[in-house]
Amino acid sequence: MPTIMSTPSSEIFIKGVTSSGKTFRPSDWAERLAGVLTSFGQDNRMSYSPYVRPTSIDGIKSVAVQRGLREVEPLAFNFLMGFARDNDLLIIDDASA
Repeated sequence: MPTIMSTPSSEIFIKGVTSSGKTFRPSDWAERLAGVLTSFGQDNRMSYSPYVRPTSIDGIKSVAVQRGLREVEPLAFNFLMGFARDNDLLIIDDASA
């Protein structure tokens, strides 16, 4: 499993609030979305992808997406970004940070 460094410019965040300020529902959406890319180990325990994880920004459920996912699994990356756009969720891109 590759080691992923988490620096401000290495992640894109999907924040669980719409452009009009409404909180996105259901309340477990971030875990569900990150769960799309989970895997099960030999111990039959689920683990999140090193590229996608649920998180919180200012107390709002969010999903952190490693930029490296774009190169490793472009379809998965496009799915996540499409989900955010289709649901009018804020995408925080720290590339300039």
